Amino acid sequence: MAEFCLTLICPPTVEEKLLDTLLATAGSEVFTSTPTHSHGTAQGRLSPEEQVMGRSRAMQVQVLLDKEELERLREVLQTEFAGTRLRYWATPVVLEGEFA
Repeated sequence: MAEFCLTLICPPTVEEKLLDTLLATAGSEVFTSTPTHSHGTAQGRLSPEEQVMGRSRAMQVQVLLDKEELERLREVLQTEFAGTRLRYWATPVVLEGEFA
């Protein structure tokens, strides 16, 4: 059973690279990706259109991992995505299953 759900929020400029990296490194782990909007981003990082809207476009990715996989993936992401504004957080998974 997965111990953590890693949530990643990335700007559109690195979306494809992130998905490719996850496909190559997440192994058999299933992950999801969803277009989303990021709120509360520093104004200096928003385009003029985003400043008017008050939000920026982003991609949210969630991956279920055990602790070892989480640490290994964080190392890869830290190296591959330094300076790209890729944000993340991990939350414990209380219950996981599949209705087969």
